[in-house]
Amino acid sequence: MTADLPAADLPATLNRELAAAVGGNHVLTGAATAGFAVDWTGRFRGHTPVVVRPGDTAEVARVLALCAGAGIPVVPQGGNTGLVGGGVPLHGEVVLSLARLTRLDPVDLEASQVTAGAGVTLRQVSDASPGLDRGILIASRDSATVGGAVATNAGGLRVLRYGPMRAQVRGVEAVLSDGTVVSHLAGLVKDNTGYDYPSLLAGSEGTLAVITRVRIQLVPRLRQLVTAIVGLTSFGELHALARQAASDIPGLVSAEFFTRAGLDILVEHAGLTPPLPSPAEVYLLLEANGPEALGELAGLMGDRPAAAGETAADRARLWAYRERHPEAAGFLGVPVKLDVSVPAARWVELASAAADVVAEVDPGARVVTFGHVADGNVHVNIVPAQAADGRHEDAVFSFVASLGGSISAEHGIGALKARWLPLARSDAERALFARIRSALDPAATLNPHILPR
Repeated sequence: MTADLPAADLPATLNRELAAAVGGNHVLTGAATAGFAVDWTGRFRGHTPVVVRPGDTAEVARVLALCAGAGIPVVPQGGNTGLVGGGVPLHGEVVLSLARLTRLDPVDLEASQVTAGAGVTLRQVSDASPGLDRGILIASRDSATVGGAVATNAGGLRVLRYGPMRAQVRGVEAVLSDGTVVSHLAGLVKDNTGYDYPSLLAGSEGTLAVITRVRIQLVPRLRQLVTAIVGLTSFGELHALARQAASDIPGLVSAEFFTRAGLDILVEHAGLTPPLPSPAEVYLLLEANGPEALGELAGLMGDRPAAAGETAADRARLWAYRERHPEAAGFLGVPVKLDVSVPAARWVELASAAADVVAEVDPGARVVTFGHVADGNVHVNIVPAQAADGRHEDAVFSFVASLGGSISAEHGIGALKARWLPLARSDAERALFARIRSALDPAATLNPHILPR
């Protein structure tokens, strides 16, 4: 079994073996490791004796074999844009950075697929073909990597149309904790030759294997997009309008929301100008594609206050109101970032009551909510006034569980949510998770403190 490490050097022999495996310039120690030991929010900070940066699958295999043999735990890390502490060495683990796995194969135009290294950014995948695009769209696309997006089963702004990252995966190459390489990258749509382990690795948060390459299904690039923001009086009205859009607009791509509270913060601290002449309590952002999209959106919105854009510049301006919302709470302090989901019929309850639920345990907390309407997802960002000791998570997660929801819609469990997993998964399910994990990583080398064993 592995053991936690102090923030000190590894055994000299292992350091030499790691340097031989990946090259001395790609074994980082001391001050050079600092940026790898803190997450994007600044809330999760750890320490590591070494960051190892392999350049291909074979080097990943050698590193994992060495660490497993020495009983040293490893945290795989991609673009380090996660929000739940899942890629941070909180217990002194070795960081296995996949940033150098940047091989991007030519696009297979017949299959509309591409094979990308784990360190390739989502933006690079999008730019690989003028006629094709990735289905997944998240705010951190310029720095988030393919490996991390698959390992966390990223969601984002187009799940309504294309599904989460798992739905885009057509094959995976990965390395088990003992250095064994498994690879299935043919990209066949129909292939019933055994267990679908690529789907199993999607969302596994680096606990079962280290993903090194991914075969990704691409989608036709949307060229007739129209974006609109409409101001509304309540979450009930917003939800009803979003449901109507999903039913009546064939080319609907996104249905997003944000609130006046978050917008006011961005206006004050980020210099944004309000999208509409008069403020609204809640805002619905809709994006649709097609020659009739503008007329369809206009008909849906009627005489409600709204703004629409067809050009790339106008659409980017409107999207900024939603895409910059993850920053909003950060202007006020170090946020607790929770992403939760509920059945569609309970979404209004969740969105309407989330701030009140937080206020019951911390009346002075600032709460910013935003997210995705059509897939039941709300991001609850909290800037605590009282100690961030778990009270905020407990309140929100317990409320979500009472609505039949999930404590993690997109971001994973990580270090943030592990203690609340029993709210979402039964004893039998968690025991099954442990059996699967033990089968693939018997020595508990990979991210041992994420998803309790």
